[in-house]
Amino acid sequence: MTETSMQIDSSSQNPRITWEGCSVLLDINDGDRLVFARLSAGATLKIGDKKCSLQPLIGCPFGSMFQVEAGQKGPHLCRIAADAGDQTAQLQEKEEIQQNELKDNRALVDDNTAQTLSFEDINAMKREGAAGRQIVDALIANSSTYMTKTAFSQEKYKLKKQKKYAPKVLLRRPFARSISEAYFKKYPARVGFLRMDVLSLLLSMANVSANSAVLVVDMVGGILTGAVAERLGGTGHVCNTYFGVTPYPMEIVRIFNFNNEICRRIVRFPFSDLSLPEVNDSGHSEIDKNAMSIDEAALSTTHAASSEQIIQLAELPDLRSNPVNNEESAPSTGENSASSVVNACKSQQPGKKATKEAITSWKENGFSSLIVAAPDLDPWTVIQELLPHLSYSAPFAIYHQYLQPLASCMHNLQTARMAIGLQISEPWLREYQVLPSRTHPCMQMSGFGGYILNGIRICNNEVSIKPSSV
Repeated sequence: MTETSMQIDSSSQNPRITWEGCSVLLDINDGDRLVFARLSAGATLKIGDKKCSLQPLIGCPFGSMFQVEAGQKGPHLCRIAADAGDQTAQLQEKEEIQQNELKDNRALVDDNTAQTLSFEDINAMKREGAAGRQIVDALIANSSTYMTKTAFSQEKYKLKKQKKYAPKVLLRRPFARSISEAYFKKYPARVGFLRMDVLSLLLSMANVSANSAVLVVDMVGGILTGAVAERLGGTGHVCNTYFGVTPYPMEIVRIFNFNNEICRRIVRFPFSDLSLPEVNDSGHSEIDKNAMSIDEAALSTTHAASSEQIIQLAELPDLRSNPVNNEESAPSTGENSASSVVNACKSQQPGKKATKEAITSWKENGFSSLIVAAPDLDPWTVIQELLPHLSYSAPFAIYHQYLQPLASCMHNLQTARMAIGLQISEPWLREYQVLPSRTHPCMQMSGFGGYILNGIRICNNEVSIKPSSV
């Protein structure tokens, strides 16, 4: 499959409708399982003990709901319409709550005798081709304690049986928030524990806007690069730089379904290309040598882990009908191959090497903002190399999982008088359950989202003061 066929043609492709070859986020049973997949005629998805083809998802709008149904050719995904009676059901639920205020579950005893429908009866219904909803209705009808439960308990019972016998799949569009949410929920270490609210704060503090030239150090799998490119919307440039000779992996960028124009705006180059052209007799720049030696020990460890990380995307990416053996699959599933995703995404080429003319222009004019998300590097070592390449009054934002490296960096910046408006922020996020008569904070949530150091670069004509050690 060629590169042009894999990427979106903005003039002919509707980005709100799926097409063959696009990446999608499949939300199974209301967030119980999140899977990234690339749609094709041969792609399959295993839900419980059923293996379903993803071909019915091609050509459907994002936000569509599908349900696993039994058919003559086996289980398949069938698109279901949105329940028009949701509002009526909520009103009836409120009335039922008011009528059953005195009802409780004190008399219920879980001794496995309330359900008269046996396991053999359920299997017989499946062999006869009964739909999942019919099995759920039969379980409710044959439960001797269902009517004595409270309305909340009845809803929980119904939802539990629906997830087992009639699982639903929500077709979601992969964008910055949904991708960040999915990775943080399943594999947070792969994105440097970067939460979705922290990602949005980085974009805001760095003033990422249209026609900006944003310098990015992305060691969190490419999610930061993709979020910046999504915010720019095909204008400006996302300049992904790296120290050393091996680029940092940015496989997550390929999940965004960027069109050709946005992909052209994502460029990468080594930091040595930004260094001043002070060439010695041997033909090498002294600054190039300094740039290559930044935290060399941490970089060697990072590159070894990065190449391993590309293969270990496990459940999150593409699901194929012919799985390939994966040595280190995700602990939750062993059914999918991540290497097939890497092969499928090779035709997309966001992140081509920047031209010499563009680099020369950025050297002369400077970048409009800087964002750093490099958990394995020292922030001060990185910022003292990159900050001179920002234009004056340009904002910058640095993310780190721990406070002390940012505190040391902030102290050094203040001592060297390189920036103003310096502050360290600790993002905080609380998720709420919003349901009739039972709205409250969720019982389990993320309590830590790292720290952000942001400021504005200034011009300092005085002799640079050597920062003191902290």
